[in-house]
Amino acid sequence: MTFVWSVFTKPWSALPADELGPLVAGLGFTGAEVPVRENAHVTPGEAEERLPGFVERMRAEGVDIISIAGDLAESTFAACASAGVPLIRIMARLGPDGYAASVARVRKQLEEAAPLAERYGVQVGVQPHHGRFVSSALGVAQLLDGLPVDRFRVVWDAGHDALAGDDPGVTLELVADRLAIVNLKNAVYARSDGGWRHRWVPGPDGMADWSAAFAELARLGWTGPICLSGEYSDSAVPVEDRLRSDLRAARLAFQDVG
Repeated sequence: MTFVWSVFTKPWSALPADELGPLVAGLGFTGAEVPVRENAHVTPGEAEERLPGFVERMRAEGVDIISIAGDLAESTFAACASAGVPLIRIMARLGPDGYAASVARVRKQLEEAAPLAERYGVQVGVQPHHGRFVSSALGVAQLLDGLPVDRFRVVWDAGHDALAGDDPGVTLELVADRLAIVNLKNAVYARSDGGWRHRWVPGPDGMADWSAAFAELARLGWTGPICLSGEYSDSAVPVEDRLRSDLRAARLAFQDVG
């Protein structure tokens, strides 16, 4: 099994590619997901103009762009197609009108995006997300049911899977036919202000079992990109140091399976 070890560059979203590329490569990654958002270096309004050059500069540093975190506007599809970025990652947000109505609304948005995904040859990856989103792999699988498998994919996330109380041995198999990217991060629940809240922690310290995830990926024969999310609640340690440690932990978990 071989993976593209990647990182979500949200912690450095304002950096230009000539600074971001060496940083990502220096941390040991050969892939990256970049945000295309209003607060990022490449914004949605400028994506068609700026994303191709951004991606080219990152590739010059040995870092391939596996996906963007963006929206489903036609200009975003066009920018990805021009830049050679294969996938747009999104989450399925829940509104105040409840789960069923929210899922119906997101499904309609995905159906409307289907012609764009086909025309531009760019996939849409939907990620489960804790909180006011479709939060489980099962929910995302149901949301995508009936949409073209080659265009509408799943971004499985170890941290959100654990927060949902799920088992990677079950959920990875459930989404295997649509699996595009495996996100690695980790979390715990901690008591706070009389309730329970989640905290993002280093890989070895949380509820998600990365080794179990790699074991299931090996059983499935899956070799797509692995993306570390770089999300930590404790800012006392620089995120770069956390990511170096978590990349080592992920590689060790993978080697143990092998």
